[in-house]
Amino acid sequence: MQRRELCAWLGTGLFSTLGARAAWAFSLTEGDAASGVRAALERGAQAALTNLGRTDGFLGNPQVKIELPGGLKDAARLLRTTGQGKRLDDLVTAMNRAAEQAVPEARQLLVSTVRNISVEDAVRIVRGGDNAVTSFFEEKTRSPLMERFLPIVTKATERQSLAEKYNAVAGRAAGFGLVRKEDANLQSYVTDKALDGLYFMIGEEEKKIRKDPIGTGSAILKKVFG
Repeated sequence: MQRRELCAWLGTGLFSTLGARAAWAFSLTEGDAASGVRAALERGAQAALTNLGRTDGFLGNPQVKIELPGGLKDAARLLRTTGQGKRLDDLVTAMNRAAEQAVPEARQLLVSTVRNISVEDAVRIVRGGDNAVTSFFEEKTRSPLMERFLPIVTKATERQSLAEKYNAVAGRAAGFGLVRKEDANLQSYVTDKALDGLYFMIGEEEKKIRKDPIGTGSAILKKVFG
């Protein structure tokens, strides 16, 4: 192919691509953006709730499993050599079970957040980065969900005799800088990690939508995120 012909061919391809993007931008209305973002939020929330709000939702998933924090996790290795392995395993299991019990409580707030999203927020999310959907969810729901989760987590962990032992040991460890102060309370620590897991799973679903919007089978997701 001659140089002039090659340049002409490349130029045609470039303008064709730019033209397609421009056409997409003009064809995407604010209403489309709102509908697409609502669909993405709903899909992400449902996936997270389904995967986490069940037995082994946290415990059986290495990506969100709640482990002992900081210095206590390191100390656990030594404690296992003294025959404390079962107690440590029981504590980790109890923490994850508490998170699994708390997650379904998020459904009502997440659904409400999806329904009430403004057109302005939707447009901002569409124009945002790869985790804009997840970041919006976390911004709007983390604080109120912390309040809703904490009583459930507290009730679940108080059934375990290890809860008081954890708080006592972690409290002393925090005094020496081995554990962050905010992690020195079992209930607060588990609640925070449960929310981390929730938003992580929403984020994983967002990645799938952005990577393959056609594969979702949703026309509006294909239009907005395609």
